[in-house]
Amino acid sequence: MTSTYHAALDSGLGKRLARINDLIDEAAKKSGRSGRNVRLVGISKTVTRASVNAAYAAGLREFGENRVEMAIEKFAENVPDDLILHMVGPMRDDEVGQIAGRFALIHSLGEASLANALDRQCEKVGVVQPVLLQLNVGREVQKHGCAVENAPALVEHVLGLENLAVKGFMTMAPYHAEPEETRPVFAEMREIAEKLRAAYPEATLDTLSMGMTNDFPVAVEEGSTMVRVGRAIFHAEHAI
Repeated sequence: MTSTYHAALDSGLGKRLARINDLIDEAAKKSGRSGRNVRLVGISKTVTRASVNAAYAAGLREFGENRVEMAIEKFAENVPDDLILHMVGPMRDDEVGQIAGRFALIHSLGEASLANALDRQCEKVGVVQPVLLQLNVGREVQKHGCAVENAPALVEHVLGLENLAVKGFMTMAPYHAEPEETRPVFAEMREIAEKLRAAYPEATLDTLSMGMTNDFPVAVEEGSTMVRVGRAIFHAEHAI
């Protein structure tokens, strides 16, 4: 074990992780669920592999990256079999070949053209890639994701691709100083997901990835099954 590893543990990472899990459990109970049904993805894009190792030692198993090359480098070796790696950042056309089959779940598929390119790459390497469809429910022009009104067409299109497996949806709420102000976005995403599940009962669209450091309890109350938390885990100054 390196000194960096010990420093990360001594900084209170384990306590912060436990606190986040407690908040998830409390929020899930408010929506009639158990916190065990909500997956916590630690967003590790801003930290070193040593910090990832410390979080893993503290019990975290799922990690999210947003830059392909950095993720490949960070997780190039000594990756435990039960560590689950997510791609949460936007994809570029020139990255699709590197993404196919490297991540357990891609959260950010929001365009039919990218879906087609990813499908072709997955066919080449012989994998079926699990994906979430990113919807821009907050309707922010600077955010990636499919427009809400185009979501049914995107779902139907991607469900028709043999090498992609749609598992559900992802959205990012606009930042608000008061987390409660994000509730309408999460509630709308839940309602959209429910309608699309009803429209495509043959598909398994049960994953709803929404909620980050500043708003994840509200997202869980509104039905999130997967939250993406980085700062509150890895940075003591953002502890909750």
